[in-house]
Amino acid sequence: MSNFLFNIFPNERYMDLTLFQYGWEQCAPAHSYGPASRNHYLFHYIISGKGVFYSTDERDNTHLYKLKAHQGFLISPQQICTYIADKETPWEYAWVEFDGLRVKEFLETAGLTITSPIYRSSNPDLRQQMADEMLSIVHGKDLSSLYQIGHLYLFLDLMIRSSFNHKELSEGRLRDFYIREAISFIEQNYSHSITVEDIALFCNLNRSYLGKIFREELNRTPQQFLIYYRMNRAAELLKFSETPVGEIGKLVGYPNQLHFSRAFRNVFGIPPTQWRKENRLYQPPES
Repeated sequence: MSNFLFNIFPNERYMDLTLFQYGWEQCAPAHSYGPASRNHYLFHYIISGKGVFYSTDERDNTHLYKLKAHQGFLISPQQICTYIADKETPWEYAWVEFDGLRVKEFLETAGLTITSPIYRSSNPDLRQQMADEMLSIVHGKDLSSLYQIGHLYLFLDLMIRSSFNHKELSEGRLRDFYIREAISFIEQNYSHSITVEDIALFCNLNRSYLGKIFREELNRTPQQFLIYYRMNRAAELLKFSETPVGEIGKLVGYPNQLHFSRAFRNVFGIPPTQWRKENRLYQPPES
């Protein structure tokens, strides 16, 4: 049997970088997972043992990687993958599933993409520190969300610095400025009936170019980001207030409650009323 730790990160309020789930496993011989895909980035670091990783690229070609201790593999959103522990020396690994506005940039700086998913280290000391940060997340489920997000940032920094294929961070790119401007406009106007055309007009950009830089830098379209932002703001209100669901929909730009509920379900998988019951932190004051 496998030894196994698994946890879900309960906080949705982090936009640049957030956790979704994380864990550790000492796999049984020939233990396998997949073929399957994920909605977010999922990174496994192999602590000991070995196994194989099958992944598809952007052209749906399948690639086989034989991996061992001190290597890792990245699964990108919607990428079909299968991974199998060795029959004689099954692997032990830790994993984190994460996403956010800057994640694609961070991973590309580490040299990790859908077509280059294998982590190899050029610095054993930094590699061990990276593994320690992952285990800090795994064993920190009872600590604050700030603690875990802090360790997730440290994990990514150490991944970049220890990666054999890391690249230097580029600063001051014009497209970064446009994305910051677009996000600022969304933050200030998400409660109104804004469109992608409004965002592009504010940034003085062609809509197709705005869509291109959002897909390349944030791995989602401007419309997907707008919905993602609105639903995360709605989740905060559901968790921390007693504001009625219909009113919350209006506050995040959905005057029609049915449309709001449908959008919320598409992001979180359940209706807003059910999500509130499962995640509520607000306690009404005693009379």
